[in-house]
Amino acid sequence: MFNPVNKAEETARVVCRGDLRKYYRFRPARFYGGIATTDCVGCGLRCLFCWSWQNLVKPESAGFFCSPKEVAKNLLKIARKKHFYRLRISGNEPTIAREHLLKVLEQIPGEFRFILETNGILIGHDKTYAEDLARFENLYVRVSLKGTTEEEFSALTGAAPSGFELQIKALENLYRAGVQVHPAVMISFSPLNNLKPLQQRLAKITPAFRNIEIEELMLYGHVEERLRKAGFQQTVGQ
Repeated sequence: MFNPVNKAEETARVVCRGDLRKYYRFRPARFYGGIATTDCVGCGLRCLFCWSWQNLVKPESAGFFCSPKEVAKNLLKIARKKHFYRLRISGNEPTIAREHLLKVLEQIPGEFRFILETNGILIGHDKTYAEDLARFENLYVRVSLKGTTEEEFSALTGAAPSGFELQIKALENLYRAGVQVHPAVMISFSPLNNLKPLQQRLAKITPAFRNIEIEELMLYGHVEERLRKAGFQQTVGQ
């Protein structure tokens, strides 16, 4: 097991250089009804179901460095060409490059909605991160919970179980700061009777968090093989 905050900081030293951050592609995507997307390199977790595993475990040999201005420019170019009004950073974990991310957000016009998909670890670790994000009225945050309990989180991510509490804390910090946010959860490996206790736990922050987005597993061939070797089977519905 590893400390996910320390792992994120360690990874940031590889994929960040000043206000530059590593990415490996820019693309239009069908999610959210159409969204301009760039995929970043580097994360503080090691989720067995990650579809971008190679970039996750070998960040030093993946991608290319971009400035915040380049990221915003490329995303906006895709959005305008495809008539999208949503933008996002996906692939690995956007928040490990804090200053870079904030500078990207500063360059996104208000008529576009920026969707921040995050595991929330660093936002849960430091509430000032949520306060910084609250400056952006066109920002919407989706915190992706890795399982429904501390034990599931650790088994799926390789990180210490305490990381799951940081994910919950991220939702609380964002909500208290006035950021538009909702929880999503990967339950493909969770008994369904674990979902209700999670809903009750999140409802202590706000009743609105009972409405959890159910995240679907993209079972690509390399993902399935990695899960099989680790002894995991999908349990949703059992």
